Amino acid sequence: MDADGKDGKDPKETERLRVGAAVRRRRRTLDLTLASVAERSGLSVPFLSQIENDRARPSRRSLQRVAEALETTAGKLIAASDAARTVTVVRAEPADAAAVPHARRLVHGRHQLEALEFRGEHDTEGEFQHRNDELMYVADGSVEVEAEGRAHHLGRGDTLFLSGGVRHRWRASGDETRVLVVTVAEHIETPPEV
Repeated sequence: MDADGKDGKDPKETERLRVGAAVRRRRRTLDLTLASVAERSGLSVPFLSQIENDRARPSRRSLQRVAEALETTAGKLIAASDAARTVTVVRAEPADAAAVPHARRLVHGRHQLEALEFRGEHDTEGEFQHRNDELMYVADGSVEVEAEGRAHHLGRGDTLFLSGGVRHRWRASGDETRVLVVTVAEHIETPPEV
Protein backbone atom coordinates (compact mmCIF):
# COMPACT_ATOMS: atom_id res chain seq x y z
CA MET A 1 0.00 0.00 0.00
CA ASP A 2 1.10 3.53 -0.61
CA ALA A 3 1.41 6.35 1.91
CA ASP A 4 -2.28 7.17 1.52
CA GLY A 5 -3.22 3.67 2.70
CA LYS A 6 -4.39 2.66 -0.78
CA ASP A 7 -3.30 -0.33 -2.81
CA GLY A 8 -1.72 1.84 -5.49
CA LYS A 9 -4.44 1.17 -8.08
CA ASP A 10 -6.00 4.06 -9.90
CA PRO A 11 -9.42 4.60 -8.23
CA LYS A 12 -10.95 5.46 -11.61
CA GLU A 13 -9.76 2.14 -13.02
CA THR A 14 -11.28 0.17 -10.13
CA GLU A 15 -14.53 2.13 -10.23
CA ARG A 16 -14.91 1.77 -14.00
CA LEU A 17 -15.37 -1.98 -13.71
CA ARG A 18 -18.62 -1.63 -11.77
CA VAL A 19 -20.72 -2.59 -14.75
CA GLY A 20 -23.51 -4.61 -13.18
CA ALA A 21 -26.48 -2.59 -14.42
CA ALA A 22 -25.09 -2.45 -17.96
CA VAL A 23 -24.45 -6.20 -18.02
CA ARG A 24 -27.95 -6.95 -16.72
CA ARG A 25 -29.62 -4.61 -19.25
CA ARG A 26 -27.66 -6.09 -22.16
CA ARG A 27 -28.41 -9.67 -21.06
CA ARG A 28 -32.12 -8.90 -20.81
CA THR A 29 -32.13 -7.11 -24.16
CA LEU A 30 -30.79 -10.32 -25.72
CA ASP A 31 -33.33 -12.34 -23.68
CA LEU A 32 -30.57 -14.48 -22.16
CA THR A 33 -30.49 -16.21 -18.80
CA LEU A 34 -27.51 -16.05 -16.48
CA ALA A 35 -26.95 -19.74 -17.23
CA SER A 36 -26.69 -19.11 -20.98
CA VAL A 37 -24.24 -16.23 -20.44
CA ALA A 38 -22.23 -18.48 -18.12
CA GLU A 39 -22.11 -21.16 -20.81
CA ARG A 40 -21.05 -18.67 -23.48
CA SER A 41 -18.42 -16.96 -21.31
CA GLY A 42 -17.03 -19.88 -19.32
CA LEU A 43 -17.73 -17.99 -16.08
CA SER A 44 -19.92 -19.29 -13.28
CA VAL A 45 -23.54 -18.26 -12.74
CA PRO A 46 -22.83 -17.09 -9.14
CA PHE A 47 -19.93 -14.90 -10.36
CA LEU A 48 -22.08 -13.39 -13.12
CA SER A 49 -24.84 -12.71 -10.60
CA GLN A 50 -22.32 -10.96 -8.35
CA ILE A 51 -21.14 -8.84 -11.29
CA GLU A 52 -24.73 -7.84 -12.15
CA ASN A 53 -25.37 -6.85 -8.54
CA ASP A 54 -22.05 -4.98 -8.26
CA ARG A 55 -20.89 -7.34 -5.53
CA ALA A 56 -17.90 -8.37 -7.65
CA ARG A 57 -15.77 -6.38 -10.02
CA PRO A 58 -14.57 -8.41 -12.98
CA SER A 59 -10.98 -8.37 -14.20
CA ARG A 60 -10.42 -6.94 -17.67
CA ARG A 61 -10.25 -10.48 -19.07
CA SER A 62 -13.47 -11.56 -17.34
CA LEU A 63 -15.24 -8.42 -18.52
CA GLN A 64 -14.10 -9.16 -22.07
CA ARG A 65 -15.49 -12.70 -21.80
CA VAL A 66 -18.82 -11.35 -20.52
CA ALA A 67 -18.92 -8.76 -23.32
CA GLU A 68 -18.28 -11.41 -25.99
CA ALA A 69 -21.04 -13.59 -24.52
CA LEU A 70 -23.35 -10.57 -24.72
CA GLU A 71 -22.33 -9.80 -28.32
CA THR A 72 -20.77 -6.44 -27.45
CA THR A 73 -17.46 -5.02 -26.25
CA ALA A 74 -16.06 -4.31 -22.80
CA GLY A 75 -15.76 -0.64 -23.77
CA LYS A 76 -19.46 -0.42 -24.60
CA LEU A 77 -20.42 -2.06 -21.29
CA ILE A 78 -18.20 0.39 -19.39
CA ALA A 79 -19.65 3.35 -21.30
CA ALA A 80 -23.21 2.15 -20.65
CA SER A 81 -22.38 1.72 -16.97
CA ASP A 82 -20.90 5.21 -16.70
CA ALA A 83 -23.99 6.66 -18.39
CA ALA A 84 -26.29 4.77 -16.01
CA ARG A 85 -24.74 6.21 -12.84
CA THR A 86 -26.71 9.07 -11.45
CA VAL A 87 -26.68 11.25 -8.40
CA THR A 88 -29.88 13.24 -8.08
CA VAL A 89 -31.06 15.60 -5.37
CA VAL A 90 -34.79 16.11 -4.92
CA ARG A 91 -35.32 19.27 -2.91
CA ALA A 92 -37.88 19.54 -0.13
CA GLU A 93 -41.00 21.45 -0.94
CA PRO A 94 -41.66 24.78 0.80
CA ALA A 95 -43.04 24.50 4.33
CA ASP A 96 -46.42 25.96 3.34
CA ALA A 97 -46.90 23.19 0.74
CA ALA A 98 -46.60 20.54 3.48
CA ALA A 99 -50.07 21.36 4.83
CA VAL A 100 -51.71 20.29 1.56
CA PRO A 101 -52.31 16.51 1.31
CA HIS A 102 -50.32 15.19 -1.62
CA ALA A 103 -47.69 12.77 -2.81
CA ARG A 104 -44.31 13.52 -4.31
CA ARG A 105 -41.66 11.39 -5.94
CA LEU A 106 -38.41 11.14 -4.00
CA VAL A 107 -36.58 9.37 -6.82
CA HIS A 108 -36.92 10.70 -10.36
CA GLY A 109 -36.35 8.62 -13.46
CA ARG A 110 -36.49 4.89 -14.12
CA HIS A 111 -34.45 3.12 -11.45
CA GLN A 112 -34.56 -0.09 -9.42
CA LEU A 113 -35.82 1.91 -6.46
CA GLU A 114 -39.01 3.93 -6.40
CA ALA A 115 -39.91 6.15 -3.46
CA LEU A 116 -42.89 8.36 -2.69
CA GLU A 117 -43.70 10.65 0.19
CA PHE A 118 -47.35 11.04 1.18
CA ARG A 119 -48.40 13.94 3.41
CA GLY A 120 -51.70 14.53 5.13
CA GLU A 121 -54.83 12.43 4.82
CA HIS A 122 -54.63 9.58 2.36
CA ASP A 123 -56.75 6.54 1.54
CA THR A 124 -55.73 4.11 -1.19
CA GLU A 125 -59.43 3.62 -1.97
CA GLY A 126 -58.77 0.11 -3.08
CA GLU A 127 -56.48 -2.82 -2.64
CA PHE A 128 -53.03 -3.15 -4.21
CA GLN A 129 -50.90 -6.15 -5.04
CA HIS A 130 -47.45 -5.31 -6.38
CA ARG A 131 -45.15 -7.80 -8.03
CA ASN A 132 -42.12 -6.59 -6.06
CA ASP A 133 -41.28 -5.74 -2.46
CA GLU A 134 -42.41 -2.58 -0.69
CA LEU A 135 -41.40 -0.80 2.50
CA MET A 136 -43.53 1.75 4.32
CA TYR A 137 -42.03 4.10 6.92
CA VAL A 138 -44.16 6.45 9.02
CA ALA A 139 -42.13 9.63 9.56
CA ASP A 140 -44.95 11.48 11.35
CA GLY A 141 -48.52 10.73 12.40
CA SER A 142 -50.10 7.31 12.11
CA VAL A 143 -51.31 4.91 9.44
CA GLU A 144 -53.72 1.97 9.34
CA VAL A 145 -52.64 -0.79 6.97
CA GLU A 146 -54.64 -3.85 6.01
CA ALA A 147 -52.41 -6.57 4.58
CA GLU A 148 -53.58 -10.08 3.76
CA GLY A 149 -56.71 -9.53 5.86
CA ARG A 150 -54.88 -8.35 9.00
CA ALA A 151 -54.95 -4.79 10.35
CA HIS A 152 -51.73 -3.08 11.41
CA HIS A 153 -51.55 0.25 13.24
CA LEU A 154 -48.30 2.10 12.53
CA GLY A 155 -47.10 5.13 14.48
CA ARG A 156 -44.22 7.53 14.09
CA GLY A 157 -40.98 5.67 13.37
CA ASP A 158 -42.69 2.35 12.55
CA THR A 159 -41.82 0.40 9.42
CA LEU A 160 -43.86 -2.18 7.53
CA PHE A 161 -42.34 -4.53 4.95
CA LEU A 162 -44.56 -6.17 2.33
CA SER A 163 -43.10 -8.86 0.12
CA GLY A 164 -44.12 -8.95 -3.51
CA GLY A 165 -47.62 -10.31 -4.04
CA VAL A 166 -49.07 -9.27 -0.67
CA ARG A 167 -52.53 -7.69 -1.04
CA HIS A 168 -52.80 -4.46 0.93
CA ARG A 169 -54.41 -1.08 1.38
CA TRP A 170 -53.64 1.80 3.73
CA ARG A 171 -55.13 4.92 5.18
CA ALA A 172 -53.63 7.91 6.93
CA SER A 173 -55.65 10.54 8.74
CA GLY A 174 -54.53 13.92 9.93
CA ASP A 175 -52.58 16.74 8.34
CA GLU A 176 -49.46 15.85 10.36
CA THR A 177 -49.08 12.42 8.75
CA ARG A 178 -46.03 11.84 6.57
CA VAL A 179 -45.41 8.39 5.09
CA LEU A 180 -42.52 7.23 2.93
CA VAL A 181 -43.19 4.31 0.60
CA VAL A 182 -40.17 2.66 -1.02
CA THR A 183 -40.61 -0.09 -3.59
CA VAL A 184 -38.62 -2.22 -5.98
CA ALA A 185 -39.65 -0.90 -9.38
CA GLU A 186 -42.31 -2.89 -11.22
CA HIS A 187 -40.06 -3.16 -14.28
CA ILE A 188 -37.40 -5.03 -12.26
CA GLU A 189 -37.69 -8.80 -12.21
CA THR A 190 -37.02 -10.13 -8.73
CA PRO A 191 -35.51 -13.60 -8.49
CA PRO A 192 -37.89 -16.40 -7.53
CA GLU A 193 -37.55 -17.80 -4.02
CA VAL A 194 -35.80 -21.13 -3.82
